[in-house]
Amino acid sequence: LPEQIFATAETPRDLLQAVLAASPAIAQPTDVQRIEAPAWVQAVPANALTLPEVLDWHVRAHPDRTHITLLDAEGNETALSYAGLRDGAEQIAAGLLARELQPGQSVAIMLPTSLEYFRCFFGVLLAGGVPVPIYPPARPAQIEDHLRRHAGILSNALATILITVPEAKSVARLLKAQVETLRSVVTVAELSGAGRATGIPLKPEHIALLQYTSGSTGNPKGVALTHANLLANIRAMGQATQATSTDVFVSWLPLYHDMGLIGAWLGSLYHAFPLVVMSPLTFLARPERWLWAIHKHRGTLSPSPNFGYELCLRKIPDSALAGLDLSSWRMAFNGAEPVSPETIAHFAQRFGHYGLRPEAIAPVYGLAECSVGLAFPPPGRGPLIDRIKRDSFMRTGHAEPAASGEQDVLRIPACGRPLPGHEIRIVDATGRELGERVEGRLEFKGPSATGGYFRNPEQTGLLFHGEWLDSGDFAYQAGGDIYLTGRSKDLIIRAGRNIYPYELEDAIGEIPGIRKGCVAVFGSPDPATGTERLVVLAETRETAPAQLEALRDKIGALTLDILGIAADNIMLAPIHSVLKTSSGKIRRAACRELFEKGAAPTRAVWWQVARLAWAGIAPQMRRSIRLVSDVFYAAYTWALFWIIAPSIWLAAALLPRPAWSWAASHAIARLFARLTATPLVVRGLENLSPEAPCVLVA
Repeated sequence: LPEQIFATAETPRDLLQAVLAASPAIAQPTDVQRIEAPAWVQAVPANALTLPEVLDWHVRAHPDRTHITLLDAEGNETALSYAGLRDGAEQIAAGLLARELQPGQSVAIMLPTSLEYFRCFFGVLLAGGVPVPIYPPARPAQIEDHLRRHAGILSNALATILITVPEAKSVARLLKAQVETLRSVVTVAELSGAGRATGIPLKPEHIALLQYTSGSTGNPKGVALTHANLLANIRAMGQATQATSTDVFVSWLPLYHDMGLIGAWLGSLYHAFPLVVMSPLTFLARPERWLWAIHKHRGTLSPSPNFGYELCLRKIPDSALAGLDLSSWRMAFNGAEPVSPETIAHFAQRFGHYGLRPEAIAPVYGLAECSVGLAFPPPGRGPLIDRIKRDSFMRTGHAEPAASGEQDVLRIPACGRPLPGHEIRIVDATGRELGERVEGRLEFKGPSATGGYFRNPEQTGLLFHGEWLDSGDFAYQAGGDIYLTGRSKDLIIRAGRNIYPYELEDAIGEIPGIRKGCVAVFGSPDPATGTERLVVLAETRETAPAQLEALRDKIGALTLDILGIAADNIMLAPIHSVLKTSSGKIRRAACRELFEKGAAPTRAVWWQVARLAWAGIAPQMRRSIRLVSDVFYAAYTWALFWIIAPSIWLAAALLPRPAWSWAASHAIARLFARLTATPLVVRGLENLSPEAPCVLVA
């Protein structure tokens, strides 16, 4: 099957047609020729101050060393060296400068996972621009929501150029119509024919990346990350994971996401270990290819959100794993979304038969406001799961350890300890620091922390509490480890109990007939009672009324069993109804907004495109009207000037007294200002003598 069908299919009929049209699949070979471990590189660019300096250091030290290996959908591999990356980046930089990119201007990159993506990112930096990664549209049914969010991102970023693929230029033109600063939409090929540019000097405090947060609880905000921020985070993560140049990083994570961009790519760039990368669509279509890439390249470091591990458990048959060896995998990072203890246990159990050591599983914690990583466990420790009393925690916020035989418990995985040079504290609503095993808001500080959101002083002010930054997450500390309990904005308060949606969403996703990972639980204000309604939105392919009613009964019983309270509203919706971020997180706030508006159904693609095109006409008309009015105003002003100016000259030349000349000129000038609606205020005239000549120097 073509890999993109899993992202673009809207109905089972789409999948069936793809199956009928597809060519026979080739089974995964069990005798994959494994690649030897990379050669040792003793030094790292410890004195580099910017990302281009890091690349230049490697180009001088080992220009032909393989930096990136790209795996395509057919399993073919293409390598890119450090010198190749630099050469390609210089061509892109020349193309951007030829299009008059100015230092500090933003350039949006909307490209799939490809070698061109890496060249474009560094090309923007070499040209003095600021990269803004955005993701291409995946689901036609949600194209209107996708483009509206991207129009907001590009408008906030003041993006002047958008780099994309030829297939997406028509979509990108809809963006151009809604973003006033966006003057050019270009492809990589169009940028590559303008020669080479060696680069504009950069400083550590210059912005190296605008990373727009995924917006799971609100509209995306542009996190401004400097070269100093990124290098501090990369070095700290390398120290925490004991990374060396003999490691191999295997990733399917999208490059528009901070874990894929910074954690996987820029980390491998700095530490000189090879990066083996594939498209996320390849992984979604055939998740076993991720594991076979680890096998073939002897991968030692590889990350995934929790759903990626779950996908491997559900979609990979045993027949596709014969001969697989995962013994080289020393750190399997699990982050970017809530970590499920059940998924950890099941993944370790199943793939332990293929060489995966349980101690390789490593739940981690990070956020864009700290570049990417903030807390990592020690290598080789394995996951720690804290069992706490559910009722006590939900009522008081105290994480009281549960007895070994106790059943009504919460199981929360540890996400590690703060990175070297970084600090974490847990505080209450007043900012008072809390002790161990008491839940509160997680705040942090360190050299990786952003200086604020780009062109968003209001949200930046809310982010900082003195020198500390508010993560927006709830957590508690125990034994030096951080235990995440949920997002503060996702918290639901019912009858004096704090309800976190993640556990219930996971449990509902296990009900047969409900799409796993496509459940949103959120609270909605109830004016009648002054509290919040508990709302469950779940996707299903079922359409028969009897089956839908049976699913509602199961969800209601499960909610009552887990939380001890009933759900107020249970809504079953067709696929793609639950809104998600670019990284796959549930957008609960957006789902709540739809619920409160009446949950408008998804409109046809043509209708969404028509609405977007119409929405783009208004700003274009405003710009055109403004341009035409400016032209007419300029013509009117110059015509008026040539009519009035001779009068001033004649008054100055013919009137016998200077005072009369001055009064006449002054009156005519004021008339000109009134007729052109130009405010004209001249101060200091009282200091000039009307009887003596004056010299004006301007």
